[in-house]
Amino acid sequence: MRDQKIVDFLAELAGRVPAPGGGATAALHVAQAAALLGMVARYTTGEKYADHAGTVAGVIDETDTLRGQALKLAEEDAAAFTAVTDAYRLPKGEERSAAIARALGAAAEPPARVAETATRVVELCELLLPIANRNLVTDVAAAADAARAALTTARVNVEVNLGGLVDERVRHELAARLSGVDAAVARADQVTDSVREEINP
Repeated sequence: MRDQKIVDFLAELAGRVPAPGGGATAALHVAQAAALLGMVARYTTGEKYADHAGTVAGVIDETDTLRGQALKLAEEDAAAFTAVTDAYRLPKGEERSAAIARALGAAAEPPARVAETATRVVELCELLLPIANRNLVTDVAAAADAARAALTTARVNVEVNLGGLVDERVRHELAARLSGVDAAVARADQVTDSVREEINP
């Protein structure tokens, strides 16, 4: 996926194939969010921002790492969902049911991690916004909105797998990992609201 042209990826996304789908797009939303925030941080350097150099350097390092992780999650999500469709093709019986449950559990993991990654990107938006180069504050809002899309898309892609899980413990753990999504979405909205107030006085 990382070597595909955008036009080819979108054609594949639009095609009648099981993956990539919503889970991969959630991961790409957060990859773009991290990339945008990294760009803003790189424009928030130099003498004018010397007092915040440590914070900005930290944001650059972390967003670069998160961007790479998110791209890897997009690939993992596509592979995991393909495994689900393969499990459903098995002959009916206990072996098939067990294979489906295992595949669904594995398929829920990448979007759960996407939601966690997106939450961190929202936190970094909050950290960078007050000190960011004011010419790029709309890009902080764009990053927050992309992270918001990642959060809600990842959540629904975890939830769709929960019903097929036999292991109650795994189901509860996954649900618990999603418990902070609403709060993170609200924080992303607040970042965008703050930017809109600044640019529309």
